[in-house]
Amino acid sequence: MKAVIVCLCVLVAVTVARPDDHYTDKYDKINIPEILSNRRLLTPYILCILEKGKCTAEGKELKSHIREAIVEDCAKCTNTQRSGTETVIAHLVNYEPEYWNELKAKYDPSGIYTKNHEAELRKLKAH
Repeated sequence: MKAVIVCLCVLVAVTVARPDDHYTDKYDKINIPEILSNRRLLTPYILCILEKGKCTAEGKELKSHIREAIVEDCAKCTNTQRSGTETVIAHLVNYEPEYWNELKAKYDPSGIYTKNHEAELRKLKAH
């Protein structure tokens, strides 16, 4: 999908790139709906990415790839990661606007990547 969708790929497994230039699919089976429906699970991921909290191993990997993935329009994401990330971002846009705004300010302060896609993501009522 769009570059902005990469913001929370940790929930769908963005980590070390494989030889075929895709991020590992090691975490592609993460239960995204469970995480999104439980703030106790979701909040630590967000705080990690915002550098306001501790990070799990996958959280650290995510932070190391976010900027690249945004700039390259998720070129190294698997189809599962693209779909899952779209779900995550749609959830943040629609149900966690405070966190969404913080993430945008950190990773897309000029709005280059989010301005074209945010309206589309608002239509996806993930949950």
